[in-house]
Amino acid sequence: MPINSDVLLQTFLVFCRVGACLMLMPGFSSPRVPQQIRLLIALSATLALTPFVLPAFANMAPNPGPATLLRMIVTETLTGSLIALMARFFFLALQMMATAMAAASGLGQMPGLPIDEAESSGPFVTLVTLTASTLMFVTDQHGEVIRALAGSYTRIAPGTAFEPQAGLIQLADRISDTFFLALRIGSPFMIYAVIVNLAVGLMNKLVPQIPVYFVSLPFVIAGGLMLFYFTGAESLRLFITAFSSWLANG
Repeated sequence: MPINSDVLLQTFLVFCRVGACLMLMPGFSSPRVPQQIRLLIALSATLALTPFVLPAFANMAPNPGPATLLRMIVTETLTGSLIALMARFFFLALQMMATAMAAASGLGQMPGLPIDEAESSGPFVTLVTLTASTLMFVTDQHGEVIRALAGSYTRIAPGTAFEPQAGLIQLADRISDTFFLALRIGSPFMIYAVIVNLAVGLMNKLVPQIPVYFVSLPFVIAGGLMLFYFTGAESLRLFITAFSSWLANG
């Protein structure tokens, strides 16, 4: 394949989509990954994908004008960002539910450190989200991300005008799906919170002279940790299965 100005331009357009996707993709976009490493990953993925996706640029006019080129750059960047945002909603929904699970277990007030994200979160939330990010790489879902990017060129050809309405509809559908997934994952803790709070409230009415809340807090935390011990593996398996299914079919 001869390397000319058109091939270099098309490679740059591939980098716009791949780089924008990896910039927001969970795991790759972690602040714990140095920016140089992220740039190297984006460049490597671009060079690996370019020979396979160049046929998708067959309908692109040679030597496009500045206005056309700017429009294609913006379109490719928005397309890659849209793919990454839909993937990121999975982890945001899991983080939201992990925060609710921590509150239900009496662990919501414990201070934490910013490990997986730029903002700090509780140790329980960090444990869940960091484990999910690790599972993404352990189960080779990072490779599925690259395959999904390659497959996106068959659905959204380069140069196709970006449709904000269609993109917003896809984002809304993904938010709905991930929210229900998070509810299925956190449902045991929601039931646990209702039962525990009902029992603590009843005890407080029966013996108001005893600070039931402070006495019962260690038992609530112990019960929440035991519940996570028995349900944590299945919950994370359900999450990574749904995420991999979306990458393969989404």
